[in-house]
Amino acid sequence: MKINIGINEKDRADISKGLARVLADTYTLYLKTHNFHWNVTGPMFQTLHLMFETQYTEMATAVDLIAERIRALGNYAPGSYKQFAELSSVVEADGVPPAQAMIEQLVEGHEAVIRTSREVFAIAEKGSDEASVDLLTQRIQLHEKTAWMLRSLIQ
Repeated sequence: MKINIGINEKDRADISKGLARVLADTYTLYLKTHNFHWNVTGPMFQTLHLMFETQYTEMATAVDLIAERIRALGNYAPGSYKQFAELSSVVEADGVPPAQAMIEQLVEGHEAVIRTSREVFAIAEKGSDEASVDLLTQRIQLHEKTAWMLRSLIQ
């Protein structure tokens, strides 16, 4: 059945492509954060282990919301490691870095998600897609706050 939600097909496709990038960034950062949760060591173990768990749990929920928004726009969400690797701007971890490097890499990852989300925000706004704009606003706020909290641990 044809979709008639007040957003034309081209705009829905453009917004979905952008949201697919946000989804890939978020999923890659989720996986990286989960990896660091499992493998962190050192004097800040307990603090970081719990903080990383809170962060990856939030992102697990977020990836579902982003994917469902893509589907609501009438497009298929990417869902494989191959697709995420092609779409993501988040750099994957190489090995198991020390705790401070984990924090630094996670800050960089959150900032990458923010930059992608800002780019897609403009596309969604241009297409008068208030629901995607709202979703992206929430994602930007969350990732900015998380990056600040992580940065605060190493300053």
